[in-house]
Order: sequence, then structure tokens, then C-alpha cells
Amino acid sequence: MSRAAIEAEVRALAHLDLHGLRQAWALRYGSPPALRSVELLRLMLAWRMQADALGGLDAKTRRQIERTARAAPEGLDLGIGTRIRRDWQGGVVEVEVVDGGFRWNCAVYASLSAAATAIAGVRWNGPRFFGLRKAAA
Repeated sequence: MSRAAIEAEVRALAHLDLHGLRQAWALRYGSPPALRSVELLRLMLAWRMQADALGGLDAKTRRQIERTARAAPEGLDLGIGTRIRRDWQGGVVEVEVVDGGFRWNCAVYASLSAAATAIAGVRWNGPRFFGLRKAAA
């Protein structure tokens, strides 16, 4: 498949809703991931389509990713640079995983819960605040 053709297919993803993205994934790759985020599913599908057509990450980039330090707040495994977003009181708050904790509003917090508490002004469990907890079985 040509670069122009894959670019056109990726652009077409912008017009699909969650159901359409899941159908597109299923046609290409089988069962889609259990995501509810249209944006995340669109990005994942676009990357996978491009990687299949044009090749994935080169060896140097894969090694750099493997060497990236990992943060494991409250049992979660989030890599440095990960951005976690949540709609909060009419706006979007974003926390970035950095070396040594979580950055929000120019401050670094030792835990995701500390960042969530600073954002909300009352004590919060960080993974719960950001919707990172797995549903109870």
C-alpha cells in the first residue's frame, strides 16, 4: 500500500465515532480493545495501520523505550512522559508522569493521589480520581 493511500485511510478515521472505529479495528485486526475513548482508539488504530503498512519502530527507538524509567503508582505501571487527563469542574486537568512523581500545575507530587488531592482540594485516591482503576469483577 502506498504512503498516500495509508495517509488517506488514517485521515478517514477522523470522521468515525467509537462504533465506527471498533468496526474498522475488527475488520483489520479482530476483536477491538475494550476502550471507551474515541481519541485513544483512533490513535491506536492509526498507529497500527501505519506500522503495518510502513514498518513499526526502528531498533534504536525500541531500545530507548525499553530503557525509559517506569513509575508504578499504587500498582499502576505508567512510563515517564505519560499524560493522564480528566474533566474536572468544567475544565480538563492533566498530570504528567515525570522522574520522581507526577507534575501538575508546575509542581511535582510524589504520588498520583497527592496530585489528585491537590487538584480537587480534598483527599482523593489518584487512580480512582483519574479513572484508572479496573472495574470490580
